[in-house]
Amino acid sequence: MPGVIAFIGLGSNLQNPISQLQRAKIALTTLSQSELIATSNVFGSRPMGPQDQPDFANAVAAIRTELSPADLLTQLQEIEFSQGRVRKKDQWGPRTLDLDLLAYGDLVMTTERLTLPHPGAHLRDFVLVPWCSIAPEAEIPGKGKVCDLAKRCMSHGLVLLDAVP
Repeated sequence: MPGVIAFIGLGSNLQNPISQLQRAKIALTTLSQSELIATSNVFGSRPMGPQDQPDFANAVAAIRTELSPADLLTQLQEIEFSQGRVRKKDQWGPRTLDLDLLAYGDLVMTTERLTLPHPGAHLRDFVLVPWCSIAPEAEIPGKGKVCDLAKRCMSHGLVLLDAVP
């Protein structure tokens, strides 16, 4: 399949987070015009926002897709919704599932709905470490190599929770 390589961040801190991520990985295999090509181990981290919520489970997936960025985002949000995601104004609160489109090839864009690459990806060890593990040569456009960024990133208490089966 031709297409673009896109990277997706997976996160959860509610309703059995590891199970939520495993279900999300399976759902990623059903995306139209797309093929799941890699998934990272699951890592645990402290929340970025309010600390009075459970720790997060995080992973990164790589897909090859022929979907546009907007169509891919729509399908990712449908997976979130199917797993009980309720979107609230508080972007830093707990959630059953969060699927962030981190990068879409080397595309740089900003629309009302989507910014690529993800504006915070280069600052988050819970994104960079799993991303580096599945794509060590990957770069975030305008920021640098994912693995180099991971080495310089502030720690959010990252720990390995679950290896990919």
